[in-house]
Amino acid sequence: MKYYIVLLILSLSLTSFAQEVTKEGKIYEVKNEKIFLEGKDVTETLGLEEKAIIFKEAATILEKTKAEAAATLEAAKVKEEAAKAKVIAAKAKEEEVALKEKEAAAKKLEKEEAKAIKEKEDAAKKLEKEKDAAEKAQKKAEKAQKKAEKALKKEEKLKSNFEKAESNLEKGQKKYEKLKRKGKLSPVDENKWIDKIEKLTEKVEKAKSKL
Repeated sequence: MKYYIVLLILSLSLTSFAQEVTKEGKIYEVKNEKIFLEGKDVTETLGLEEKAIIFKEAATILEKTKAEAAATLEAAKVKEEAAKAKVIAAKAKEEEVALKEKEAAAKKLEKEEAKAIKEKEDAAKKLEKEKDAAEKAQKKAEKAQKKAEKALKKEEKLKSNFEKAESNLEKGQKKYEKLKRKGKLSPVDENKWIDKIEKLTEKVEKAKSKL
């Protein structure tokens, strides 16, 4: 719209200027529907046919000048539109590049976040495995300790039984020998004591074999 306004203003401006018409070696100036020759108004002194020719030539010159001005203005308009289109295209390109950079940055961030989450999950799984392994090792150690304690108690008990069996055998032998020296044993009692000592001896051997 502004180009048409400029064209209108330009047309009005052109009409306010004089058009030079050369006829028969004379240069006439046509302005505001009047004909001037060397600065003097000669409109009324010219014949109708002559005036018509001069006015027609002036009109032709004016139209040609207007057409040239319009063409110049149109060229300027096209150039400006092309410049605007170039600016818009450049802006669109910048926006496209910015959008791609933004998308690339978002993808990179998403990838890094996914990697961090995976590393965190892997670390948690590893820690859980280590925890399970530690608990199993602790249970195994406790079990081994209980087994060792049980074995030690058993060994102590067997040792105690062996020592008790030896002590009983020793006491029985001493008492048997004492009674035998004093002659207080009848044949029946002696047989009983011999059987008793044999049994005590067997208990000692049995306790010893368990050790």
